[in-house]
Amino acid sequence: MNKDTKPGYLNIDSGLYQTRISKKFENRKPYQPADPKIILSFIPGTVLEIYIITGQDVKKGDILMILDAMKMKNKLKSAMDGRVKSIAVVKGAKVSKGTVLLELE
Repeated sequence: MNKDTKPGYLNIDSGLYQTRISKKFENRKPYQPADPKIILSFIPGTVLEIYIITGQDVKKGDILMILDAMKMKNKLKSAMDGRVKSIAVVKGAKVSKGTVLLELE
């Protein structure tokens, strides 16, 4: 057995399997579900249009902005009812994947 691993068990479909657990696996960041109030870019692109302003009330399904990526115009819609807390980008901004676009409250 490697000095960087120790014995451990994995539960897959109710079956217990012995395996080696590395330090990297032990120190991994636990899964955190995405915050529905923070809208992130899911692909690199350019912000073409912003249809909302700070303080505006939005309903689930409202179009917030258009993100142009790979010659496709993606309509970013609100996943929940809320109020626009802040907008982190401007029209024409080039964003990378995972960039915060706006925040709802």
